[in-house]
Order: sequence, then structure tokens, then C-alpha cells
Amino acid sequence: MSPQLYAAITQLPEHAWQLERAEPDAIREWAEVPYVPDDGDHRKDRPWGRRYLAVRIRRRQGELFADGSTVKQFAIVTNREGDGLTLIRWHREKAGTVEHAQHVLKNELAAEALPSGKFGANAAWFRLNVLTYNLLRALKRVALPGDLSDARPKRLRFLVFNTVGKVVQHARRMLLRLTVAAQQALVAFARRKILALSPT
Repeated sequence: MSPQLYAAITQLPEHAWQLERAEPDAIREWAEVPYVPDDGDHRKDRPWGRRYLAVRIRRRQGELFADGSTVKQFAIVTNREGDGLTLIRWHREKAGTVEHAQHVLKNELAAEALPSGKFGANAAWFRLNVLTYNLLRALKRVALPGDLSDARPKRLRFLVFNTVGKVVQHARRMLLRLTVAAQQALVAFARRKILALSPT
């Protein structure tokens, strides 16, 4: 938070703050801040203009935070339109989603192990990993059954892409049950859903 934005938040009149929620030990409030940064890249008349939403947390009965303050203030910068409280809640619901995507990219799609000492080759490698991630997300959302909608790449690899069969024990015998029919059924299901997306 820049000193200028902090000053704009602290100068807000009390009636600008709206209750977000009351907790047992604190009160959370929010307000829209009429702030225009002096970075030369912002004007209120632009359709993609930035909005500043402030969140204020006050301790009940004058208790202090660990740093000795009575109030904590945060800011969310967005270019989205709509109700400020709805945007704040949407922002909180996203918490951790970027880290999850980074984990999948690095640990399951090999984006962590760069193949070259050259920047351009590594950039191409990373783009291919991101493209694979996006294609897998589209595949899960559009073409696969609901139980695979949140499957990680490792699970998709073993269930869809390269599962040959399953070892089962039946009547004191160990059998290899081939999954060709099941895979064909899954591929046919996915293909039908993908073809249904194409315009007629």
C-alpha cells in the first residue's frame, strides 16, 4: 500500500464505510476509495479504469493488534464492475487458486525443470507447459465425465491416457482385466461432447 493510497483511505468519512461482517473479536468494513494514482497510467474516464476497495478491520472494545494498532487496513485493486462487497468476496474465494495452478505446472507438467540454458528455449518450454495445462482444463470441463472434472494430470495420465489394464484377483486367480473397452467408451463419450460444441 502506497503512502498516498493509505492517506486516501484514512481520510474517508465514517459514513463511507459499510459493514462487511461482524466477527466475535473484530468488525470488518469496506469502502470504495476515490483514489487516482499519480503513475500517469490511470484516468477515471477509461472503461478499464482501476477501482480501489478498502477493507478495514477494527478490534472490538479497543483491543490492540499484535503490532499495537487498533485498525488494520487493506486495499484491493480491480478493473471489474459491480458491487464492491461482491468483488471482495470473489477475491477471497480465489485465494490459493494461483498457487494450485503453479504447483500443477511445476510438479506435474515439468515446468520446473527447464531444458536449456537459453532464455528463448526455456520460454518456449514454459509456454508449452501452460498450453498443456489449459488444454487439460478444457478437456476436464468440456469433455470428461463429472467425476474427472477436478482430476490432476497424474490421475488423468493413469485413468485416461496410458492405462492398459487392471490386475484383479478372482476365484484364486490373478487376472489382467484389459480396459480397452472402457477407454474406448470414455474416448467416445468425450468425442461426442466435443463434437456437440461445434456449430451446426
